Amino acid sequence: MKLSVFLFLSLLSGTLAAQPRDYGQAFTVAIWDNTTAPHSNGLTTPETESETDRIAGTSQAEMYVFPAAQEQATGQAIVICPGGGYTHLCMDYEGYDVAKWLASHGITAAVLKYRMPNGHPEVPLEDAEQAIRILAGLEAGATGFTARQVGIMGFSAGGHLAAMTSTMAPRTRPAFSLLFYPVITGEEGRSHRGSFDNLLGADRTREQTLRYSLENCVDNLTPPALLLLSDDDRVVPSISSTRYYDALKAHGIEASMHIYPVGGHGWGIRDDFRHKDEWQAALLDWLAHRAEKTER
Repeated sequence: MKLSVFLFLSLLSGTLAAQPRDYGQAFTVAIWDNTTAPHSNGLTTPETESETDRIAGTSQAEMYVFPAAQEQATGQAIVICPGGGYTHLCMDYEGYDVAKWLASHGITAAVLKYRMPNGHPEVPLEDAEQAIRILAGLEAGATGFTARQVGIMGFSAGGHLAAMTSTMAPRTRPAFSLLFYPVITGEEGRSHRGSFDNLLGADRTREQTLRYSLENCVDNLTPPALLLLSDDDRVVPSISSTRYYDALKAHGIEASMHIYPVGGHGWGIRDDFRHKDEWQAALLDWLAHRAEKTER
């Protein structure tokens, strides 16, 4: 991965954000610096950030890049979509802490600060797809940076965004998706109502809800997926993940799913999650398998 070349060209082209937040990233990329975002989320108030690394009301998209050391690089890069119910972003245990861990294992990671939908579902989808295209070297300002595989990872509502990018992105889909306790279905009583209300608006119709229930959107272009969740999750019922898994298998798409007996919702890379070592080993093994298939 020619990260030094990418960084140099990004500086020349103005892709780097002027005053990035400091999460320990190597550099920060403004998602729409080289072109105008197709749609706006209509938010006019400044975004806010708490001391606990929660960003709310985002209306400017950027990603924080944690490159793998060149001697360790697997050729894979991952866009990370933190959760937060489509109102805010949990930037630490579902963001930069995960990115640092991935980078330490040879996988370049970019934490995406995507725009909140505010009833405009196309907005975060545009951000996620553009982030993938930047990491894949498909957009101006990223020349010289290459990755054989660019995947996407998402947590909770960020998992919905990752799955939405895997099923609905019109130009470029990720090579794979890693979905942690994702919001998938919008069916009443089997979903996280707040995420769907924030995505589509509280006055959403049944047709809109079905349209963005992503088990209905899987097609033959949807990439392989790894799903990780807890059986006792009371925030996002496990049926969200099992429906997506079933839809993938109905289309002959490779998928793996790990359902841990306890943990509830929102554990991310927190040390107090009992099965942290297990999910990390499972994820690295699954990614190694994807890398091997690409090399064949």
